[in-house]
Amino acid sequence: MKRVIAWLKNIRPAKVLTAFVASALLLLTQACNNPGVAAQPPQPSAQPPNAERYDPTKSYELNTPSGGMNNFNDVDYRSENTQRAAEIRSKALRDNAQRNIDEKGIDSVDQYVENYRQGTPFGQRVKNLGEDIGSSAKELGEGVAKGTKRGVENLKDNTQNAGENAADAVKDTLR
Repeated sequence: MKRVIAWLKNIRPAKVLTAFVASALLLLTQACNNPGVAAQPPQPSAQPPNAERYDPTKSYELNTPSGGMNNFNDVDYRSENTQRAAEIRSKALRDNAQRNIDEKGIDSVDQYVENYRQGTPFGQRVKNLGEDIGSSAKELGEGVAKGTKRGVENLKDNTQNAGENAADAVKDTLR
């Protein structure tokens, strides 16, 4: 009971008045508001002139069956021209690749000799071959030198570690 009395003494009239005014304001604004806001939206009495409706008596443009997974073309009918252009381009590329294979292919030794002669001149080929061999030999020499140097360093480290490990092994056996 003491708690209830303490609570009633703690209530201030300003708080009660503020809560009452706020709730009355909320009630009045909602109750006296325009009812059209929550009502059904108005329905148009007639269709606008640009609205399209389905008419079962008309014939609509549809995709023609052309085979495939769903018996229809997988491309939108409005882009058929683009698809045809892509097919023509791909056919031209395939034909060009086949022509290159046929022209540059080797069917006989004479054709191989002719293709070889049309390429890089002999002097240039020899020079390129000499440069390739020289650079390969140089790289091999550098690789061998690096490997040898690394091997010597590993040997040096291993011999130092062996001496330390031998001393530790002797100490372990004496214990």
